[in-house]
Amino acid sequence: MTTVALIGTLDTKGAEYRWLAERLAELDVRAVTIDVGPLSDAAADVTAAQVAEAAGSSVASLRASGDRGAALITMGEGAATVLADLYRRGAVDAVLAVGGSGGSSVAARAMQALPVGAPKLLVSTMASGDVAPYVGESDVTLMYSVVDIAGINSLSEQVLGNAVAAVAGMARAAQARRSAPEGRHRPMVALTMFGLTTPACDEAREELTALGYEPVVFHATGSGGRAMERLAADGFLAGVLDLTTTELADDLVGGVLSAGPDRLTAAGAAGVPQVVSVGALDMVNFGPEASVPERFDGRRFLVHNATVTLMRTTAEEMAELGRRLTTKLRAGHGPRALVLPLRGVSGIDTAGGPFEDAEADAALFDAIRHGMADSELPLIEADQHINDPGFGRAAARLLHDLIATH
Repeated sequence: MTTVALIGTLDTKGAEYRWLAERLAELDVRAVTIDVGPLSDAAADVTAAQVAEAAGSSVASLRASGDRGAALITMGEGAATVLADLYRRGAVDAVLAVGGSGGSSVAARAMQALPVGAPKLLVSTMASGDVAPYVGESDVTLMYSVVDIAGINSLSEQVLGNAVAAVAGMARAAQARRSAPEGRHRPMVALTMFGLTTPACDEAREELTALGYEPVVFHATGSGGRAMERLAADGFLAGVLDLTTTELADDLVGGVLSAGPDRLTAAGAAGVPQVVSVGALDMVNFGPEASVPERFDGRRFLVHNATVTLMRTTAEEMAELGRRLTTKLRAGHGPRALVLPLRGVSGIDTAGGPFEDAEADAALFDAIRHGMADSELPLIEADQHINDPGFGRAAARLLHDLIATH
């Protein structure tokens, strides 16, 4: 029977969750309730005590601490463990949660533990604001509750009724996919792209397709890099063609598109074959021009559009990026290679272009050469610009060779 997990604080939202379970039953979908209320003693398929135990704690200790915020974090960790186990065993096909800020944070943590493709629907009072904490790098579907989750009324029953219908449909589709005979799938390969590295990535994508892969492109905007890293860690990828590592520059300098300190680590940790390059390391990203912090006054900028302002990285920053990149690459295992486009790393780092800076580029390349000097990993230097015809194709073929010999 198609089954949906319902995650919520059943001590305060018990009536609402009973209503959800009844509506699911009307659609011939079974509900499995997971209680994440740290103060709850409500009856549930998975009780609050069991959720706390899954996080290595107990409801008694959580209540004794008197710290609701910390208790919710613990319950989120426990719910993630419980939900992941249920999904892995095929006991649930989808997950639905409704709540305010606290309940949403706990449910979102649990949902993010499920793989991409597992249906996850969160109806939240917070869905019209900054939703990054609730979505993360996962495919959580958010629905704004419009009214607070406080009883069932003529408005909430319409919103929540739509949510029930949606998750029931997603659950049935997911159940059918999981029970279908294994088809023949092309190996999936990730590529990282920016607008200013598009020609190289398009060429690489076409070559990978011709070689029999399914290329999946990630926009190097912080969230894109994190999503790619998660897929590599979760075992979805046969290889990674990381042509565009610009998020490292934002992490170093303080731009708005940082993917965090763990960028360029997951493939190496998982042993996934990877080819890495230095696409768009010549720039740090900010929002509208007026939003650039004053500490960067005097730097070289390019207004890319009304919402994006680019700042040229200095020689010192490029040297540090080279050191960080090689350190991360060398820390991994599995087939890896590094390719350098010696004539420019982005569409504006060109001869006569707005970000041309031979000294800064040389600092990057020299730091990489030094960092790779005693390494057995291939370092390939191409007398080409990153967007020159042939560069992306050659990188794709190199990745293919690494995968073939893995």
